[in-house]
Amino acid sequence: MPELPEVEVVRRGLQQWVTGREIASAEVLHPRAIRRHLPGALELAARLQNRTPLSAERRGKYLWLPLSGAEEALMAHLGMSGQLLVVPHDAPQEKHLRVRLRFHDGGPDLRFVDQRTFGHVMVSPLAGGVPEPIAHIAPDPFESAFDEARFAAGLRRKRTEIKRALLDQSLISGVGNIYADEALWLARLHWARPTNTLTRPKIAELLEAVRRVMGAALLQGGTSFDSLYVNVNGESGYFDRSLEVYGRREQPCSRCGTPIRREPFMNRSSYFCPRCQRRPR
Repeated sequence: MPELPEVEVVRRGLQQWVTGREIASAEVLHPRAIRRHLPGALELAARLQNRTPLSAERRGKYLWLPLSGAEEALMAHLGMSGQLLVVPHDAPQEKHLRVRLRFHDGGPDLRFVDQRTFGHVMVSPLAGGVPEPIAHIAPDPFESAFDEARFAAGLRRKRTEIKRALLDQSLISGVGNIYADEALWLARLHWARPTNTLTRPKIAELLEAVRRVMGAALLQGGTSFDSLYVNVNGESGYFDRSLEVYGRREQPCSRCGTPIRREPFMNRSSYFCPRCQRRPR
């Protein structure tokens, strides 16, 4: 599933290519793509017609376009395979096209393409500048609203494994399986380390690792393991070439040479160096 860097790459593309353009029409080609917009496809289309996206915003893995005329926004979650693509209006229809927006300027469409249809789009009221359905999600570590002291206190109260806490979007948003493994490697922490054993300096070191890893991924357009992870122009990211542990089972750790291990974790996998990231006793 796309994580913060991949979603931020898409946000920047939307900011460049979509904001300030008045919507002429919205067409829903698959009802599941708007399943959380309860009034349905016709109402969504009517709500979007002749509205202008004013900016492109993101919190964690969610994107939204605040709309002119009311305190509401078009919100999107990409799920496992969703793509928001800016495509010439006369380009052939994609096989898994779910929602299409056309604009009065006759320029490129905005198309929501989703092979597995786990993602969704909806129009939602804003609460404090954030769509109401995600108002409970914590700020991500790049936001000015992110409170490091609050994060540290919440982390220690969790009394759980550190990786499980990093994936808790009510504590810190935007971190997923890939970047959790990478940040834990950088901070020399085993994924099963209990959160209540972390000192404040170690928590600060971990936060810095999270920011460094995801910042580096942003510079390379995110992580693309297959054609599903692309920016608005359909281009892949290249951070997968810089991963230190994720997906590198039995390959040598770049820091000490020890073979990377993989262990099951929450129906996923955790990758770590058994020498650099000692298992807690």
